[in-house]
Amino acid sequence: MDFGFSKEQHDIRMAAREFAEKEFPEVAREADIKEEFPFDVWRKASDLGLIGCFIPEEYNGVGLGITEYCCIAEEFWRVDPGCGQCMISAVIGAEVIEMNGTGEQKEKYLSPLPTGEKIMGIAITEPDAGSDTLAARTSAVKDGDDYVINGTKTFITNGDIAEFLVVYCLTRPEAEKPKNRYSMIIVETDRPGYESNKLKDKLGIRASNTCEVSFREVRVPQENLLGEDGSGFPYLMGFFNRSRITVAAAAVGLAQGAMEMAIRHIKGRRQFGKPLSEFQVNQFKIAEMGTMIEAARNLTYKAAGMADNGNIDPGLVAMAKWFCGQVAVRSADEALQMHGGYGYIGDYDISRFYRDAKILEIYEGSKEIEKQIVARHLLKKQF
Repeated sequence: MDFGFSKEQHDIRMAAREFAEKEFPEVAREADIKEEFPFDVWRKASDLGLIGCFIPEEYNGVGLGITEYCCIAEEFWRVDPGCGQCMISAVIGAEVIEMNGTGEQKEKYLSPLPTGEKIMGIAITEPDAGSDTLAARTSAVKDGDDYVINGTKTFITNGDIAEFLVVYCLTRPEAEKPKNRYSMIIVETDRPGYESNKLKDKLGIRASNTCEVSFREVRVPQENLLGEDGSGFPYLMGFFNRSRITVAAAAVGLAQGAMEMAIRHIKGRRQFGKPLSEFQVNQFKIAEMGTMIEAARNLTYKAAGMADNGNIDPGLVAMAKWFCGQVAVRSADEALQMHGGYGYIGDYDISRFYRDAKILEIYEGSKEIEKQIVARHLLKKQF
């Protein structure tokens, strides 16, 4: 159903859909099995302007908004979540540089991303500090004109293939307020002391590169600091308030793709002398899935539209992230159920969608964290 997109947004959506439908099916299953990033597809997507479309034109992007980025994410994940994640996450963390970097930093680090020259990542999570970002202990200590970084980060997207990461570091441990203790620093991955260890055998989005990374006396110049020292936490929240909308759109795409697989299957398979689509139990499942997906899509694009107008609502963003993840998991589950025993076999794509869905309730803020944010914002309102 049409959300009310402009002609330009509709064209972008169709371009992303056509690209994904042409390129993803040929590599999706193999990339999942081998746990390999599809570099050739990423380069083709870059050539079409589908990578980092929100990056301004002066830095080789096309300067589109969050709404357009969500359209691309939704269509990519609709065809294949693993490949879709690789395409979207090739520039993960670029928002932090765009919002807080100097002109020189943007030219140096943003410009190579949309053209497919470089891949980046953002390093936040630590083994003992997941959702509790104010417990992070990776430190960056000033030494002359440099920062010396020590610590370990885990579940880091692109840690093994990125040319640089935006790293969330403890720089002011003496600050009275915990929120003033952290900074964001750009770290090139070819610097001495940086190591990455690829995490293998993930449940889902296996094509996406995920690593544990360590910093052992890694030196970076102080010019790699993003914005002001001690502003890392608000920068991180600003990043989440944009990235979580994209995750919500990805969840809508996965749910839509799962429902479409289910519809094709129940229309084509017969039991007890008639197509499975004629059984009321399956019709009810499709009705419920379609309704939840439409609600999730509206919630996502309302959040995206508000963000594009400079009016980000963290409560609404959290609603979208939590609800859309739930819709994706439930839709994948019901779609697999309608496939019966075939859905449990790897030859059917729905089994991959089922595995890929769960991460949407975990990363970029777990569903429990999102519910806390929603409740906090609702309780502050005066009704």
